Amino acid sequence: IVGKPIANMMLQKGAGANSTVTIVHTRTKDMASHCKRADILIVAAGVPDLVKPEWIKPGACVIDVGVNRVGETVSPKTGKKVAVLKGDVDFEAAKQIAGFITPVPGGVGPMTIACLLYNTVKAACAAKGIKQPEM
Repeated sequence: IVGKPIANMMLQKGAGANSTVTIVHTRTKDMASHCKRADILIVAAGVPDLVKPEWIKPGACVIDVGVNRVGETVSPKTGKKVAVLKGDVDFEAAKQIAGFITPVPGGVGPMTIACLLYNTVKAACAAKGIKQPEM
């Protein structure tokens, strides 16, 4: 859902693209060496804390797309049980090394929802034959 589409986007010719892309998966041998070479590391493996800080090139941009439920806690605001979420990158350790890093929760999730809603409105406008909103 994330890996192949983002790899294709990064491969496109043009502003913000023109990237050399390496795709690895959870069974790639020596995944750490591939990660360590990356200027932009996009992680969507579905494994909590998979990427260790020593795998990250100093100053790299780390985009953690993984959202993993690792337990439950009680919300101090509502008193209800809520899921404890963790990303695929060890955020606390990685933020000391990465130049930029997205947190989980609160990183790419809100942007994903905003884009989904935008595309829904766009599709509805197209279906009704009315002018589509600009982003």
